[in-house]
Amino acid sequence: MFNVLSEKIKKNIQESSLTIFDEVEPGDIYYWYPSEELELVLNEYMVGKSVIGLANRTRSKVLKTWVCEALGYPVPKSFKKTQPRFLCQNFDVYGQKSSNLQVWNEGISPTRRYVLIKISEQDIIKKIKVVNGDQIEKLDKTGKLTQKFQANYSIPHFEPTLLLSEEDTENFKNMSKSFNGILDHSNPSGHPKEHSLMPINIVYEKLKNIVNDKLIYLGHGQERNNGASLHRLVCEKLGYSSYHDDGKFPDVKNQLIEVKLQTSQTIDLGLFLPSATDVLDIPKINNLNFRMCDVRYAIFYGSVKGNLIEINNFYLVTGQNFFNYFRQFEGMKINKKIQMTIPDSFW
Repeated sequence: MFNVLSEKIKKNIQESSLTIFDEVEPGDIYYWYPSEELELVLNEYMVGKSVIGLANRTRSKVLKTWVCEALGYPVPKSFKKTQPRFLCQNFDVYGQKSSNLQVWNEGISPTRRYVLIKISEQDIIKKIKVVNGDQIEKLDKTGKLTQKFQANYSIPHFEPTLLLSEEDTENFKNMSKSFNGILDHSNPSGHPKEHSLMPINIVYEKLKNIVNDKLIYLGHGQERNNGASLHRLVCEKLGYSSYHDDGKFPDVKNQLIEVKLQTSQTIDLGLFLPSATDVLDIPKINNLNFRMCDVRYAIFYGSVKGNLIEINNFYLVTGQNFFNYFRQFEGMKINKKIQMTIPDSFW
């Protein structure tokens, strides 16, 4: 069943004059569906529906029609070829009867949402996933996915720990100024709450003692799994009662922290340029949006010793200040048509 927030947003849209071609600011508390709510609403309305006998083009139109109905938007006479098709909520729709996902004529956007609709061999809608560009990036195994940013630390590692940004961005400070010292959300992947957003200096004090800790090294090619062990430790040090990783950016969304484990100098930033001012898919606080440059980057350098990774250095910096200390590599790869395989485990 829909929750109260989803029902409220849908009613607001139905009572407005908004169409799918009217852009809504991410995080808007009246008209924007956060990704979790968007996925919930679409699954509730569309799972079990049949597209038997429909040609691909007709099926695509029917799917988009149902999406409109689910979200409370009027169905347009025609679906314009905008980018993305659903400007209203910044997403595109893909009906997936096979495991081959194709994105045409544009690169993967880190802030865009992608609504992936799994259709069974019997032409029945089985499940819907709503993902962002960073999750789409993880499906790519070719290394050819649109643009990938990289950087390295441009200052020698003389100090084991450094708070590179003494303060958060002004935007972030206006959202965290009422921190009460208590985490009121047990899920580190949950949306940030005004009174539990830790200032960057407190985050630094909680995480700096990870230096000299040791993690199990799972081997070359297991960077994401190696990173998950550090992510778990970060959640523990911050004070969360449980560990949760939804695979989305930033890693600890509840505190707006991206965690990087480095066993080499090169930092893979993926689709995200830390200094960018793009708005994140997170509900506003004090009528302010969270931006990429507000994210705090917790960067841990470690050395591999046998089957262990020993953490040697820790640096904490805002996205806004990131390139004051880290040098960006040049270069970008772009494909007009991007293909990747969706594994069964993804669903």
